[in-house]
Amino acid sequence: MRTPARVLIADDNPDNREIFQTRLATQGYEIVVATDGEEALSFAREYTPDLLLLDVMMPKIDGVDVCRTLRADPSLPFIPIIMITAKSSTQDVITALEAGADEYLTKPVDHAALVARVKSMLRLKALADTVNEQSRKLAEWNATLERRVADQIKQLESGNE
Repeated sequence: MRTPARVLIADDNPDNREIFQTRLATQGYEIVVATDGEEALSFAREYTPDLLLLDVMMPKIDGVDVCRTLRADPSLPFIPIIMITAKSSTQDVITALEAGADEYLTKPVDHAALVARVKSMLRLKALADTVNEQSRKLAEWNATLERRVADQIKQLESGNE
C-alpha cells in the first residue's frame, strides 16, 4: 500500500464530497473525487485507490453496481469499499454487502466513526497487500526451485550416459 494511502470518494452531492474530503485530508490521505458512478469506475481503474468511499444513490451507475463491477474485475487489486448512504433498511445493507462492500455507513455520517472505519479498512488493505506480495514471491521461489531441480536432473542424467 502506498504512503499516504489514496482514498477515492464517490458521491454526487458536492457538500458530502467536500466534508469527506476535508475530514480525510486532515488525516493525511491522498484524495481523489468522483461525482457519479461512471467516474467512480473510471477513477478506480485509473488511480487504483487503497480505499473507496462509495455513495449508493448516484447518477449514471449506482454505487451497488459500481461495487459489483469492481469486485468482478480480476485486473484490480483488493480495494476496500465503504458504502455511504441515507438508505438504512436491513435489505439495503444486505444488498450492498452481497455486492461486495466491506462496510456500510448511513448518513448523516458520524465523522469519528468514518475515520475509524477508514483506518480499519486500510489496515485490512495493508494485510491483503502483504499476503499478495508474499504469494507472488513464493510463486517465484517455486519456479526457481523447479528450474534448479530440472537442471540438476539433466546434469545427473547426462553424467550417467
